[in-house]
Amino acid sequence: MERPVWFRWLRVYAIGFGIIGAGVLLFKYTTPTDEELIAALSPELRQQYERERKLRQAEQQELMRIVKQTAASETPVWNTGPIKSPWERKGVSAESREQFQQVKAEQVQREELQRIREELETIRQQSANKTQEIASKKSWWPW
Repeated sequence: MERPVWFRWLRVYAIGFGIIGAGVLLFKYTTPTDEELIAALSPELRQQYERERKLRQAEQQELMRIVKQTAASETPVWNTGPIKSPWERKGVSAESREQFQQVKAEQVQREELQRIREELETIRQQSANKTQEIASKKSWWPW
């Protein structure tokens, strides 16, 4: 028996609603919140995030100030005039960003090498102490 056209459309809308609803629910319950995401970070990354939080907030406030200043002006949006992009401060280009990243990476490597050297020195000291202790207990002659 042939079903009426409105029934077919009702079925299409019901299935579409079900698919979209399932997607929304999956997104809502599987996406972590900001707090959960920060809590899942390693301690070093969490510290870096906390240190740079104020910088990000200051950049956001500066951007909002620029947006308000641009909105209040009579010039077109694309002609901002003296207002520069907050990401291109004082001629900072992609090259200097790469240089900054390189310097930061070198600094991290130096700190890691220093930590490894200190750890190696403590291991050497422990080994020398253990060797000295064993040598003091033993003698050359078995009697």
